[in-house]
This record gives sequence, structure tokens and C-alpha cells, in this order.
Amino acid sequence: MCRHLGYLGPPRTLESLLFQGPHSLEVQSYAPRMTCGNLLNADGFGVGWYHRGRAVRFRRAQPIWTDRSFREIAATVTATCAVAAVRSATTRFPVEESCAQPFRAGGRLFSHNGVVADFDGVEDKLRELAGDLSHAPDARAPVDSALVFAVAARRWREGAALGEGLADTVAAVAALSPGRYNLLAADGTALAATAWGDSLFVRSGPGEALISSEPLDDDPAWRAVPDRSLVVVDRADLADVRITPL
Repeated sequence: MCRHLGYLGPPRTLESLLFQGPHSLEVQSYAPRMTCGNLLNADGFGVGWYHRGRAVRFRRAQPIWTDRSFREIAATVTATCAVAAVRSATTRFPVEESCAQPFRAGGRLFSHNGVVADFDGVEDKLRELAGDLSHAPDARAPVDSALVFAVAARRWREGAALGEGLADTVAAVAALSPGRYNLLAADGTALAATAWGDSLFVRSGPGEALISSEPLDDDPAWRAVPDRSLVVVDRADLADVRITPL
């Protein structure tokens, strides 16, 4: 059910982040190792990064391995903070670019790896939690993740810190519906993620930090994040990866 990654550190090309390594995000799109029930993540992909302080994105409704032009461009684009995702569409939701993540609001990037169970039964309540969607246009996408994103965007708009907003969102949405709520967000200076029902790993090294649904390589420095946990890391100290229970 989708795969995503977040990066924070010195400038790296998008190609190195998404395509390099024996278990890169590209490989996870056609050969995931820790997936929950699906064999492919071929229903779209996206990457967001920061350019001159502005969150920018590239998204497509096709498998990442089929877009050779993007890979060529990715070799020329560098980022110090990025969020990327490959999608496996939940049954009944369309395969279109608006559903590809990351979503964006207020300079923050967001990805949801998971599913809202019984979405039809809780959609109205999720919309109540989300409030005014005009502040986060991506929240109008025809997919369950969009309203989860809208709840997080509202929390951030009301003053919650990056990780606090994700934690509050998981608590609120999980109280309405069981599901898998692995969320990932960035604001240019920090990363935050939740592990709730699916795999999540973190690796911090000299001057950089990576959060990923699966390890991108066989480096023993990758650490599994316990289920029902929040992960936060910021640029002030990239070695200080904070993991707390949810």
C-alpha cells in the first residue's frame, strides 16, 4: 500500500534519492519487500522539494519506472529536503495525478501510506475534522488520503508543530476508523513521520537523515520504527532522531 521516503541533509540529486540503491523507491514501485497486500506501487508517483524556500513538486499518474524524462531531469535537480512517494491506488479511487502524493499546503509536504477503512462511512466526519479546504486545495483530490491530509493541514494552520500535527491527525482519524496511518511530512527544515500499521525505517548519518517505508539499501544503520510511533528530526541536529510512542 504505497511507499514513501523523506530526506533532510546536504544537497543531493533527486536521482540519487529515488533511483539509487538496490532497494530504491523506484525498485519499491515494482518489487516492494514489506508491503501490506499489494504487489506493485504503479499507480502514480511524486516528489516534492524546496527551491529558494518554496515547496515545489513533480507528480504523475504513471509508474515511476516508465517516466524516463523525469529520471533525466532528476539527475540535474538537487534538494536539501524532500518527500517522495509511489502509489498503489486503493480500490474505488481513481488513478490520476491529483491523487499522487506528496500533497502540499502552507509550505509543507505530506504523504500518506495507508488506507482509511470504511471511508464512505466516515467521510462526512472526516470533512468536519478537516474544516475549510480552501487553505489546502490538494485536499479536494478524490482519494481518502486527501482528507487525512486536510486534517493535518488544519492542525498546522492552527499552530501545531510539524510532528504534533501528524500525531494529532492520527489520533483523530484512527478514533473514527481503523486503518493504516503511516504519515510523512516536511517543512524544509524538519521531517516528521508516523508508523501506524505499516513498516517504517529511519537512518541518520553524517549530516543527513532518511525516513523510508523500507530500507533503501542493506546498510545496517537502518532502524525499524516501532508501530504506533512518531519520528521527528530537524536540521539543528540531524543525528538526534526522536522516536516517541503514539
